[in-house]
Amino acid sequence: MLVFAASDKGGTGRSVTSSNVAYRRALAGDDVCYLDFDFGSPTAAAVFDVPGASRGVAAGGLHSHLQGRHTEPHRIDVWAESEHDELRYRPTGSGRLVLLPGDRDGGEFAIGKDTVRRCVNLFLQLESEFDVVVVDLSAGRSYAVDMVLEATAQPELQGALSRWLVFHRWTHQHVIAAHGLVFGERGIVAGGVERGHDKGALRDSIRFVRAAVPDPESPLWSHVPLAQSEWMRTCDRDLTQLAAELDLGYARLLGKIPLEPVLQWREQLITDEDVLASKVAGMATRQALEELAAALVDDEAWERQ
Repeated sequence: MLVFAASDKGGTGRSVTSSNVAYRRALAGDDVCYLDFDFGSPTAAAVFDVPGASRGVAAGGLHSHLQGRHTEPHRIDVWAESEHDELRYRPTGSGRLVLLPGDRDGGEFAIGKDTVRRCVNLFLQLESEFDVVVVDLSAGRSYAVDMVLEATAQPELQGALSRWLVFHRWTHQHVIAAHGLVFGERGIVAGGVERGHDKGALRDSIRFVRAAVPDPESPLWSHVPLAQSEWMRTCDRDLTQLAAELDLGYARLLGKIPLEPVLQWREQLITDEDVLASKVAGMATRQALEELAAALVDDEAWERQ
């Protein structure tokens, strides 16, 4: 399965949430590969706590590979190379967790036929080797988004299962921006159709993930003044209505992640130690990540329209 993680804006929680989903799928026994296609800022390794690649690798990253400068992209075995105490040893029953980083000074680059062909071959190789391949894309309608739309339209990949997760924060601007990224005149659906994708099939492959969602009923907000509490509830209702009007409502919602200080300030994987031992992260966040990871591979969740 190919999973494309997209967002219209930066700071949506796309990378940290999709990294946590990859981690949870690996804990569940899947062999998982995570590709850092955020070419303008390849920092996914920081979430997995691999300091040597926190800003990308010096050579052999995905930039170099897709541009034909390296035959094989650099691979990082997260279980073996992470400096996170809870990740140093592969848990019993877990699958592989492999990161393909970008190049340290790569930056965005225009695509051509050769680049698309290398991308197709890379996806074919990884899709046959791993159960789940998560591709973390640059924010907005980027070269990375255009490349994967072009690649997945090729005959060789039309039989591969592809799913899109579009991340947005729970604010008016982010909801509107997420709608534009997917359904806008130059959005993912229009761009895919232009490249030969079936419009209905592409729309059905897209689900939304709300990140940093404050819960007015949670203990975190239990001591705010009554007027502020009522204002938060009103905002939440307004946003729910707006999301429904823009086709980002329940039928297209795969999951929502609570506002979590650990994710906001550290952008890290949420481990059981963080929740059960040190208790720096909330149980609700762990549960939400587990549910999102489960829904990702649940066909019934994707059939809901």
